[in-house]
Amino acid sequence: MTAQIPAHKKAKGLPRGSVRPAKALCSDCGLCDTHFIHYVKEACAFLNQQFDKLETKVHGRKRDLDQEQEMYFGVHQKMVAARKTEPIEGAQWTGIVSSLACKMLEEKLVEGVVCVQSSPDDRFQPMPIIATTPEEILAARVNKPTLSPNLTILEQIEQGEFKKLLVIGVGCQIQALRAVQDKLGLEKLYVLGLPCVDNVTRAGLQKFLDTTSRSPETVVYYEFMQDFKVHFKHEDGSTETVPFFGLKTNQLKDVFAPSCMSCFDYTNGLADLVVGYMGAPFGWQWMVVRNETGQEMFDLVADQIETQPVSSKGDRRAAVQNSIPAYDKGVTLPMWAAKLMGIVIEKIGPKGLEYAKFSIDSHFTRNYLYTRRNYPGKLEAHVPEFAKKIVAQYELPKD
Repeated sequence: MTAQIPAHKKAKGLPRGSVRPAKALCSDCGLCDTHFIHYVKEACAFLNQQFDKLETKVHGRKRDLDQEQEMYFGVHQKMVAARKTEPIEGAQWTGIVSSLACKMLEEKLVEGVVCVQSSPDDRFQPMPIIATTPEEILAARVNKPTLSPNLTILEQIEQGEFKKLLVIGVGCQIQALRAVQDKLGLEKLYVLGLPCVDNVTRAGLQKFLDTTSRSPETVVYYEFMQDFKVHFKHEDGSTETVPFFGLKTNQLKDVFAPSCMSCFDYTNGLADLVVGYMGAPFGWQWMVVRNETGQEMFDLVADQIETQPVSSKGDRRAAVQNSIPAYDKGVTLPMWAAKLMGIVIEKIGPKGLEYAKFSIDSHFTRNYLYTRRNYPGKLEAHVPEFAKKIVAQYELPKD
């Protein structure tokens, strides 16, 4: 008796550059490049929002909306601020993500790590790979702030007969992955999530760099940080900072991908372990253990990091409410006023988890408005209940 061929094996991925099923809302996660496009109507985060179902599948339950920390940050067992005692040279922060990935390979917990290197021709052009050596993992350090088709490697997982895998990715990629993970033939899947917001196309990134940095051609990486500044790292090792409030919003308002403008998974709620910066003090990273698999991953690097409890200070609500019309109207302040406002807010503004909530609130209200205006028919089903509850705290413009 011959084995039945899985239904997705009969499908064929779409060529690069062709229109995807999610059309303008496609986040280019890579699923549709493969024969796993067979499952796109169920798996795509922008065709089928299914947080409750997938949280229950991954964590054993959905988040508790009566607990503010869970409403904001998702199902979790613990969260801490952390940093490596011996940072990795050239890492964007201290190198926790790279260290954990290398450790999992060395301990033979996994046979490969899905991560993103840069194209040989362009440091900001993502090149997803399945790394099988520490050297390949280290070559992927530093974030690539552009849409990245990580799931183009799904067919390689089958062809390489990988059974134990670590996948590093952002929310839209992880939702699609979780929806098809049972079809991959894996014995064990580990998911290391990165918080993600406001990605751009390569052309959009260039516009952002050209309008914001003093030297766009030498930027190695950048990040929107807790001190309300964008930090640019340059080839010569120097750091350039630009206040949030000094960004040329009137020119950049439409630079972000439509998928990012309609996304509500900032904190990567379906990962096992999340490593970012948003809930930690400046210079530290924020680690969120969501389940037992995440705890296993955390324990692997526990002897390489120092930790401190997360903290929260300030009140974000007035700042968020004021930011809604400012962004909506594309307000751009003179640089002197932007720097002054940045100094004041850094001193008295939200910090720690309150800063994280400020960032979530600001983006969720913006994204809710974007979805309501551009995709009104999708609004009710597309916006998760936790996001609706967060947005309901604020007064939005009447259209």
